[in-house]
Amino acid sequence: MTYTFLDPFTIKKGLTLKNRVLMAPMTTSSSTTEGDVTDAELIYYLVRSNGPGAVITACAYISSEGQAFPNGMSVAKDSHIDGLSRLATVIKLQGAKPILQIYHGGRMSQRKYNGGRQPISPSSVRAERKWADTPKELTEGGINILIHQFGSAVRRAIEAGFDGVELHGANTYMLQQFFSPHSNQRSDKWGGSMEKRVNFPLEVVRHCQAIIEEYADRPFLLGYRFSPEEVETPGIRLHDTLFLVDALIRENIDYLHLSVNYYYQPSLVGFRNYKEQIPYQIGRHINSRVPLISVGAIKMPTDAEKALDYSQLVALGKPLIIDPQWVQKVENNDEKSIQTTLRLSKKSAYHIPDPLWNTLISIPKWIPIRE
Repeated sequence: MTYTFLDPFTIKKGLTLKNRVLMAPMTTSSSTTEGDVTDAELIYYLVRSNGPGAVITACAYISSEGQAFPNGMSVAKDSHIDGLSRLATVIKLQGAKPILQIYHGGRMSQRKYNGGRQPISPSSVRAERKWADTPKELTEGGINILIHQFGSAVRRAIEAGFDGVELHGANTYMLQQFFSPHSNQRSDKWGGSMEKRVNFPLEVVRHCQAIIEEYADRPFLLGYRFSPEEVETPGIRLHDTLFLVDALIRENIDYLHLSVNYYYQPSLVGFRNYKEQIPYQIGRHINSRVPLISVGAIKMPTDAEKALDYSQLVALGKPLIIDPQWVQKVENNDEKSIQTTLRLSKKSAYHIPDPLWNTLISIPKWIPIRE
């Protein structure tokens, strides 16, 4: 069978992927305590970078107080550039384009990971999580510092040799917190109405684009990942997301990346109101104005092809953990040999860092496992 997702795809002038498959960003919690890339991470990406057209890394924090989980990758200091450069080189040597995902955890950051500091957020509104602290509301000066920290992270990614940066505006982290009516209850230019809540993400995009214009000597991507809905009330709903998408497209974002559990996901909160699955509605709304990456429960080639009904690119997460040769097997018409379960007895064959391995086997519902 001929699959469209194996065709080359040009995201922007001068930057063409060898196919339409990307490795999805997945937390590994395998960097050093200072956020430096480890050899275990390099090997993990090495064995998974030959098939996809691009690899989006685990998210790297832009500031040490923004860590939302242990042993994350850091892009907060110039001293991290050397390790990030090795990571970008490893990915490129295998034929994929390396894209660094960057984030700040905001109110999802935890004191035990960020030196005991109180988390910061647009407003002093606690996340609806048992472990969450009440965050400190950002000042105007703090907001400006944060914008420039995103820009500095982009500069470091350029210097490290990446082909792009993905702004992590999903999964309830800082960029999403500014756009959310739950976490952003400000009354200044940074919050209140939907038009004001979008100001921070757009300012980050503009500043990062200015950094790219100044420092990049090659085509360099700026993408944006977003969660279409929030379960909180008040929270982001589909009409908010369509407003955000349009605003990002007007700012010439290079691509958009869904963050959903299923590429065919129904609404989390408005299922009685929506007759069509959320990703399909978003894809139809974008209407190919920019490339859209679909993701979530894409297990077999037929899933990837179906996801292209509303998107231009597909991201694989768990399938590439379980079978690093997923793309190559499809290319060789050997899809029957694609592995769909993680075999505990073959741990060494996967080259998965121990922290990620331990996470995988502790949540058997998250990934299929057998002895």
